[in-house]
Amino acid sequence: MSKILVLGELRDGQPTRPTLECLSLAAKIGGEVGVVLLGQGAAAAAAEAGKHGATTVWAAEDAVFANWDLAANAGTCEAAIRSTAAELVLVPASTHGKELAATLAARFSAALASEVLDVTANGSGFSATRPMYAGKVRATVNLSGSPVFATVRPNVVEIKNDGTATPKVETLTAAASDSRVQSLGTESKAAAGQVDLSEARVVVAGGRGLKGPENFGLVDKLAEALGGAVGASRMVVDAGWKGHAFQVGQTGKVISPELYVAVGISGAIQHLVGMQNSGCIVAINNNPDAPIFKVADYGVVADLFEFLPKFTAELKN
Repeated sequence: MSKILVLGELRDGQPTRPTLECLSLAAKIGGEVGVVLLGQGAAAAAAEAGKHGATTVWAAEDAVFANWDLAANAGTCEAAIRSTAAELVLVPASTHGKELAATLAARFSAALASEVLDVTANGSGFSATRPMYAGKVRATVNLSGSPVFATVRPNVVEIKNDGTATPKVETLTAAASDSRVQSLGTESKAAAGQVDLSEARVVVAGGRGLKGPENFGLVDKLAEALGGAVGASRMVVDAGWKGHAFQVGQTGKVISPELYVAVGISGAIQHLVGMQNSGCIVAINNNPDAPIFKVADYGVVADLFEFLPKFTAELKN
C-alpha cells in the first residue's frame, strides 16, 4: 500500500482548494493518505481534511508559520516526510508550494514532476501526466525512487468529499528559521473578498483592447457578476495597468479555470500557454482574425465597449 503525504496550505484556518484537490488525487491513487498543515488553526482543520481522504493530519501551529518562512516550512515538512516514510509527496502548484517542493526534492535528491495534471501508481513507483512544450503536448513521466514529489496544477482535479473517518492528529515540532533571513512584513495585493487568480474557477482577463487602465472597470464588473477573479495580459502588466499578480501567461500564472473570458486579448502564444487548458474559453474581440479565436469555445466579434456593459447587466439581472 502506497504512503502518500500532501503538503497542504491553510487560508483563514481552512485547507485551500488546491490542498483539497491534492487530497482527492491522493485518495484516487489509493493508499495511506496523510497531510501536513502548518499555521494557526491547523489542528481544527483536520476534520475538513478527513472529509477528503486524509487519515492522519500532521499539524503545527507555531507562530513562525504566520508568514511564509521557507526554512521553517521545509524543515518541518522534511521531518514529517522522514517520519511517515512517504513514497509520494503531493504539493499544490502555488508560488509557495513550488518553492517548497523544489527545496525538499533537492534535500532528498528525489524526482520532481512540476504542474502535473494526474498521478497514478504503476507498480514500481508512480507515473505523472504533465503538459510540455508550452502546453502543446501532454507527457507521461515515470518517477522512480522514494520519496518522489509532484506539484499539482490547481483546478484540474475533481474534489471528492466522501471521507467519513475522523483523522488522527499528530503534532509536529516547528523547525527553526534561517537566521540569515529576516521577514520585514507581508503586504497583500488582493482587495478584501477578491478571489485568488490561481484558485479561481472563473477568470475574466483584459488586454490591450481596453485601451487604458481607466477602462479596466469593465472587466472588474464582469468578473464580479460571474463571481470570478480578474486577470490580465502581459501587455497590460508591462504598461502598469495591473500588477504582475494579475498576469496570465508563460511569464505570469498558468491557470486552468472552468471558465475563462478573454476581453480585448489578441491571443499571443505567451498568453495562450497560461490559459489554454481552461474548461471553457470565451473570447471577446473586435478582430475576427485574432489568434485567441482559434482556442476559444465561444467567440464574440464585437466592440467590447458596447458589448461588455450590456452583457454584464444581463448577467446581473
